[in-house]
Amino acid sequence: MKRKITKIEPFQLGKILAALYAAMSLLFVPFMVLFSLIANFAPQPEGQEIPTGFFFGFGLVFSLLAPLFYGFMGFLTGVVGAFIYNLVAKKFGGIEVEVE
Repeated sequence: MKRKITKIEPFQLGKILAALYAAMSLLFVPFMVLFSLIANFAPQPEGQEIPTGFFFGFGLVFSLLAPLFYGFMGFLTGVVGAFIYNLVAKKFGGIEVEVE
């Protein structure tokens, strides 16, 4: 049996995408921390003294803020995407899915 998705609730899609994006960003956190730790030991350009631990600290802060940023962007993407989908679905019809 075929059904059409004619409307998507923007706030609900925003919540779902926020959770998914935040969870996916957690996959990158260990790599960001590792690369920022490696950057600490990279040779510095002559004449520029960068404080010890600067790159690691920057990477650690970014790693902690990344899930929040990704979650926020997922929420915005979901709300805007659902709003646009609803406008387009009114004009052209919704996405057809087959269900049992």
